[in-house]
Amino acid sequence: MNVSQVKRKDLLYPELSYIINGALFEVYKELGGGHKEVYYQKAMALALKEKGISYIEQYSVPLTFKGSIVGKYYLDFLVEDKIILELKRGKLMPYAMIQQTKEYLIATNLQLAIIGCFTHQGAYPKRIINHELLG
Repeated sequence: MNVSQVKRKDLLYPELSYIINGALFEVYKELGGGHKEVYYQKAMALALKEKGISYIEQYSVPLTFKGSIVGKYYLDFLVEDKIILELKRGKLMPYAMIQQTKEYLIATNLQLAIIGCFTHQGAYPKRIINHELLG
């Protein structure tokens, strides 16, 4: 199946999501499970670049309070200025990880994030939606 065959048009950014998910599976297929997150991140950067997808790695997002910067978030990837991509090692996806990713969406005013978890059994993408923007 190629990108033009993606049927779910009700999803946010279905074609780009398909490419990102495909890159996650491609990285897993070649590297397997059990590696450090940083190695998966380097491999994902290569996979996205190979597919012609623009991204910013370790994208810095300021957190402001009353006009002053009080902190910064660092996203693993900002893909095509549309999707946050966070990579994790292990299948366990704690509530705190999902909440943190939702905070990233709010801070960036974006609609969609994908958390890609790498395990010994495979790569597992999870879509996180910023419902505040969807109204």
